[in-house]
Amino acid sequence: MAVWVVLPIVLCAVSFIGCWTVYGLALSFNHVCSLNNWEYRNSCHTNETGNCCTLDNVPTVSTSGANFPENSLFTATINAGSFLFLIFCIFHHAHILDRNSVHSLLSKVAMIIGCVVSAGAFMAGNCNPVELLLLHYLGAALSFVFVSLYMTILTSLTSKCTLTGFERVLYPLRTISSFFQISATILYGILFIQDDYFYKHISAVFEWFLCVNLELYELSYSVEFYFFSSSMLSVLLAKKEEEKPLIMA
Repeated sequence: MAVWVVLPIVLCAVSFIGCWTVYGLALSFNHVCSLNNWEYRNSCHTNETGNCCTLDNVPTVSTSGANFPENSLFTATINAGSFLFLIFCIFHHAHILDRNSVHSLLSKVAMIIGCVVSAGAFMAGNCNPVELLLLHYLGAALSFVFVSLYMTILTSLTSKCTLTGFERVLYPLRTISSFFQISATILYGILFIQDDYFYKHISAVFEWFLCVNLELYELSYSVEFYFFSSSMLSVLLAKKEEEKPLIMA
């Protein structure tokens, strides 16, 4: 049923529109500085007019959603994105089981990793960095690291499984996207722990790049979900029924 094509589109749209709206609100309330700004100071005077940026205003995704009122939209966006991503992982696994069951083990590993990504994002979105910094960073680290691994496995499955007939086009595009995601994640991690303002700002730019790259990667699965059918979900239940006698034995 072609109707399932809306799942990756909605997932991408919710994440993209929600996160950039949060950034826009944070920018309008002067809670973060612009991504175009590269000038930072150690401190700002209370009666100072104009834009003054410190390390507290570095425009990361987390900082953009840390303050009221944009933190409510930030939490809602991450919660919706986490749930949709979880559904995405499960449905894609069902698609693999139905069409290329020989790769079911690798697909199952990918689904489990995707669940970890969803849980990490949910933790990061619901643990405000102002109040629960450690839990927020833990959730963010889990989501960023494991999503790179998830993309790598899904890209590998694109080369192994024939689900759409467009794999010759999709595979190289997803390989490039996965390479960018892994490379940017490593650079982001290295730059984020630096104390220099310049490196902190670059890490923020990388963080937004990681989000957009992931959203485009998810959007590419509109092709697979065009060929997805609700009947494929029954494969998941059938597998569980087959495992019961083995467990009883």
